[in-house]
Amino acid sequence: MNPYIEIIRPGNVIMAMIAIILVAIVAHSISVPIILAMLAVFFEISAGNVINDYFDYKIDLINKPERPIPSGRMGLKTARNYAYILFLCGTICGFLISYLTNNWIPFIIVLVADILLYLYAYKLKSTPLIGNLTVGFMTGLCFAFGGFSIGTPQMIYTSIFLGFFAFVMTTAREITKDIEDIEGDKAEGARTFPILYGTKVSAIITFILIILDCILCPLLYFQHIFNIFYLAIIAIAVVLFVYSAILIIKNQDVETAAKVSKYLKIGMLIAFVSFAVGSF
Repeated sequence: MNPYIEIIRPGNVIMAMIAIILVAIVAHSISVPIILAMLAVFFEISAGNVINDYFDYKIDLINKPERPIPSGRMGLKTARNYAYILFLCGTICGFLISYLTNNWIPFIIVLVADILLYLYAYKLKSTPLIGNLTVGFMTGLCFAFGGFSIGTPQMIYTSIFLGFFAFVMTTAREITKDIEDIEGDKAEGARTFPILYGTKVSAIITFILIILDCILCPLLYFQHIFNIFYLAIIAIAVVLFVYSAILIIKNQDVETAAKVSKYLKIGMLIAFVSFAVGSF
């Protein structure tokens, strides 16, 4: 694969863009600002992945020698400049959205994303819990960004709600992944939350976050934002979420954490489907 494509991690970028696509589906709207929002997310997440590889260069020499930088297919300086160009492209898209909609919040969101993505790669990633919260916040921010790019009060409210759901569940999954990776992280001298405070405390936090999201799920139906089909589909996700919460609170071994991480990902995908179907 071309190193310029590989280093942006296309799979991660597409997953982030799905947030904007979902907001567009829920709003039944396709416009220039929404298209620009998709491009902004593409550039911003790509930039974050590249700058992450830049700062992880020495670690990847050992753990992921096949990656573009440690393999020598992309120079360190080239990767840094590539990240800066991607950040600039994302920022320009954010500026254009704000100019077209006469609302400067989308531009501010992109500037916040620039700072957080850089700080995450540089420092926050290795900070216990803060790193997990940052990943969750960035995931939720994609939804809010889509809503503010559309600009109607209803979509701003809905997108913030969807973003909060994504923030909470993504944070829960990130903590679960840290439990799953605890042995490898210990060997590398990492200071993740499960290593510092134990897997039981981590599981309790994960349990609380999952149950919080499950309680919130029906609200979008009862507030007449989504139809009855949303409630039927989200119920499947809720069952999977509750089952995952029970699993992780009962057992925090690596195998269980891996299962829970997978179940949460599947549950989130089902929830995203319910958002789309429930909007019609």
